[in-house]
Amino acid sequence: MSQQLTVIGTGVIGNGWIARALAQGWDVVAFDPAPEAPTQTRAFVDNAWGALERLGLAEGASPERLTFVDSLEAAVAGADLIQENVPERLELKREILAALDAAAAAETIIGSSTSGFKPSDLQRDCTNAPGRVIVAHPFNPVYLLPLVELVGGEATEAAQIEAAQALYRDLTMRPLVVRREIEGHIADRLMEALWREALHLVNDGVASTEEIDAAVVYGCGLRWPLMGTFLTFHLAGGEQGMRHMLEQFGPALKLPWTKLEAPELTDELIDKVVDGCEHQAAGRPVAELDRRRDDFLVELLDLVQKYWPEAEGLEGRI
Repeated sequence: MSQQLTVIGTGVIGNGWIARALAQGWDVVAFDPAPEAPTQTRAFVDNAWGALERLGLAEGASPERLTFVDSLEAAVAGADLIQENVPERLELKREILAALDAAAAAETIIGSSTSGFKPSDLQRDCTNAPGRVIVAHPFNPVYLLPLVELVGGEATEAAQIEAAQALYRDLTMRPLVVRREIEGHIADRLMEALWREALHLVNDGVASTEEIDAAVVYGCGLRWPLMGTFLTFHLAGGEQGMRHMLEQFGPALKLPWTKLEAPELTDELIDKVVDGCEHQAAGRPVAELDRRRDDFLVELLDLVQKYWPEAEGLEGRI
């Protein structure tokens, strides 16, 4: 019996969920009030499908298993999992999640793709089964990157998180259960730290967007897909590992090298960032850049699986 993913909001993230679920042989029901949403979503899926084919489609996978409906109530009917992807405004998310909670069967998990809000804040207006409303934060492109951060709120029970883990595993994702609520969860807090520093470097005239990206691509970024942050630094300590690394380089953490607050987004800074990115894109449309990124990620995921097979049980250790 096929499973059904209901997707509410079909921007980049919502469409990513749609493409992933279709590739795994799920039925997908989508709702988005924008008149152009169905056309844009089908174009998005078509652009992603080649990469998904190379990654490997599940039996029965087909873009034809996508249906758009005209109401939240129609969307949640028969859903095994509901994924909310409306714009990152807390009051809007509360309103939509409360409506979904009222309309959906009480046992159906409702995941919010929010990158920053805490689940207890999202659950606040839900009166039917608020505990099943959780954070389920993915990473772009959702149809290729396997990590999904799962965070329960004050009303959430362990069984609801376990049920969510099983559903996202069925979508071939790697659920990471976050131990406690915190704004920005885990991965976005790490990415935002790098993003703030990058903006400061552009703002202060230290480097262009292209030079900063090169520093990541040819430097630290090459190590991160395999070992992440901590194990990379463990190796930096030589045979004595992390302890020696902290003894040797730890004092430098207190030097005023970094800037903890983001710079003011002035028109000048915005122009520098936009001009730099447009120069890097070199006139290539986003869809073409998407395909280039996807081709790279398909090959990279094979390498990660080859060299880190123990990640299969990751969610059980978090």
